[in-house]
Amino acid sequence: MVFRFFQSPFRQRLSCAFCSYSTLATRPQTVYALSSAPGKAGVAVVRVSGKNAFEAVRKMTLSKRHATEPRKAYFRRIRHPRTGQILDRGLVLWFPGPHSFTGEDSVEFQVHGGNAVVKSVLDALHDLPDFRMAEQGEFSRRAFDNDKLDLTELEGLADLLNAETEAQHRLALRQAEGGLRKQYDYWRDQIIQCMAKTEAVIDFGEDENIEEGVMEDVSSEVRQLYDSICMHLNDSRVGEIIRGGIQVAIIGPPNAGKSTLLNRLAKREAAIVSDIPGTTRDIVEVKLNLGGYPVTLCDTAGLRESKDMIEIEGIKRAKARITSSDIKICLLPLDEIATIDPIIRTIIDDNTYLILNKSDIAAKSYIKEDIMRLKEETGVKNIWTMSCTTGQGVNTFLNQMIATLKERFDSSIANPALITQARHREHLEDCVQYLESFLNIPNEDVVLSAEELRLAANALGRITGKIDVENVLDALFGQFCIGK
Repeated sequence: MVFRFFQSPFRQRLSCAFCSYSTLATRPQTVYALSSAPGKAGVAVVRVSGKNAFEAVRKMTLSKRHATEPRKAYFRRIRHPRTGQILDRGLVLWFPGPHSFTGEDSVEFQVHGGNAVVKSVLDALHDLPDFRMAEQGEFSRRAFDNDKLDLTELEGLADLLNAETEAQHRLALRQAEGGLRKQYDYWRDQIIQCMAKTEAVIDFGEDENIEEGVMEDVSSEVRQLYDSICMHLNDSRVGEIIRGGIQVAIIGPPNAGKSTLLNRLAKREAAIVSDIPGTTRDIVEVKLNLGGYPVTLCDTAGLRESKDMIEIEGIKRAKARITSSDIKICLLPLDEIATIDPIIRTIIDDNTYLILNKSDIAAKSYIKEDIMRLKEETGVKNIWTMSCTTGQGVNTFLNQMIATLKERFDSSIANPALITQARHREHLEDCVQYLESFLNIPNEDVVLSAEELRLAANALGRITGKIDVENVLDALFGQFCIGK
């Protein structure tokens, strides 16, 4: 009864998307590719997947199927299937479907990683009937088509391949292992159960077998789901921040030492340093790994009133970056803190990391009392003094910044179901909107109630790939290499 809402032609549409992507309907179905990184290496892995995958083992190693146990490594001479020429000696593994990454019969050849060896193996596979080179992301696409992975797990796999820090690695691995799928499938199943009860009231409302108060119970369950999903959305976008990198803007007046600090933290000459005020006009970005967290450090133009058109554009870009940043580091010359430019003062708030630079040349007599006054006036939690030129105090600030990052993100990143994509958030917000509409409908309007539940379940289904995901597939699989 209720499942008529979900018997949509999704698989047919998905198959059409696949055909338009690579015209698989008219091309050989057994594919192969180099799955390890290209270039010279100790070992290279060549993957084969499709209904004729074992033919590669039989014709290139002279091994028979009954003599090759699944998931067991065999050391074999690898030969050209037509000429019999020995190409290499390596390991051969056989993974019969559906117990493989793609869900199809699969084979892996682990050979020496020289360019000539790899090319000879790929050329030999090309000589086999109905074999062709895999397209970009095709192995993962087949895993999706064969229900081995859902869309969130594939996104997690793509993030895992692109992870550069420990925090990104942990986040991507949990998603690739189904952390999001399990949560969203649970919520979707709960909504479908509520819809089934609502459909029962529609079809058998006059039947005495329908207990009284069914819609009240459904409303109570939907209210709990609504609260749970709203709480899930209220995550300060931690997952998206970690996935994309924590944006940190270095701001301050001209000649405060912003570019020097950027170079000091980057440990290279990333930005031009000059005594001439206003040297930095455009945004200079450096990617860092701070305590396992990905950080994009941005040097910005000095903030001040100006009549120079190029400098005005630089200041405009600096203000835009400040607005979009997750963290602000404000640099002020220590001997100029008595008179702070109003433009700078309006930007400083209690979440700003305030650094007083040039401690090596500032007068010592009035520093302490001025720092205390500045802390009270601005409301900042911490103020650091340092010399970006000599490096004095820089390590102290860096260690405390890493500690602050861990305090802010560590507890959140431990959550196995953390939103990492804007796409997830959009569909969750749609789901919440439909659930809220359901809660605002009188219990008597069961037909409208069932429709809102159907839309809510479909919104969650779009996250995991159960509903209408054709427009997501090409963009997602374009992130993978040929052998993935």
